[in-house]
This record gives sequence, C-alpha cells and structure tokens, in this order.
Amino acid sequence: MLRNGTILMLALGLCVGENVNGPKVGDLAPDFVLPDHDGKQRRLSDYRGERVVVYFYPKADTPG
Repeated sequence: MLRNGTILMLALGLCVGENVNGPKVGDLAPDFVLPDHDGKQRRLSDYRGERVVVYFYPKADTPG
C-alpha cells in the first residue's frame, strides 16, 4: 500500500511540471494580503521601499 502511494505521488509530481507563469528571479513580488499575529490585515505594498522577510511556518502542533 505504501509503495502504491509513493508511486502515485511521484507520478503526480511529474505531471504537475513547472509553473511557467510564476515570477522569475529578479521580478517584483506580487502584492498580497496576510493577517499578522494580532489578526490585522497586512499588505506587502504597505512596506514598499523597506526590506521584508516573509516567513511561512506550520501551525502549532501540526506536522511539517
């Protein structure tokens, strides 16, 4: 069963391919909105001209 699941995941990964419409190295990041730790909506464009680090991490007590 595990072997079949692994083969299926590999096959799906090969079918997905590369995202040809995604940003290229050196492109400006697209504007997006995310909630901060207080729930306030933050827009990337609010920080134009500043250095920004966006760090994605798993929710507490979840795998990965």
